[in-house]
Amino acid sequence: MLGLFLASALIPGVDIAGAGTYILAALLLGLVNGFIRPIALLLTLPLTIVTLGLFVLVINAGMFGLVAAMLDNFTVSGLFSAMFGALIVGITSTIASWYIGPKGQVEIYVVRQD
Repeated sequence: MLGLFLASALIPGVDIAGAGTYILAALLLGLVNGFIRPIALLLTLPLTIVTLGLFVLVINAGMFGLVAAMLDNFTVSGLFSAMFGALIVGITSTIASWYIGPKGQVEIYVVRQD
C-alpha cells in the first residue's frame, strides 16, 4: 500500500483517490501478481529471453494497468506511467521485504562488538 501511495505521489500519470481504493488496489495487485502474472511470464518467455529480461518490466506495467482498469478511482495515463508506477511499487516491496523475516515477522539484529 505504501508503494501505491508513493507511485501516485511521484508519478504524474498515476492517480489513486481514496483510502479504500488504496486497500483494494493493494489486494487486487497481490491477486493479479499471484495468479495472472505467472501465466503472462510463461507465455512471453521467449520474448523475455530475447530482451534479456527487460520485457518483464512491460509485464509488470501490464499487471499494474490491469488493476487500474478494474478500479474506478485508480487511473494510469499510459504505458510509461504504468511502467514507472510498477517500478516504484516493486522497489518499495523489495525494501519492505528486507525488514520482514521468513516467519513473516519484523526481525531485529543486534551486533555486539566485544
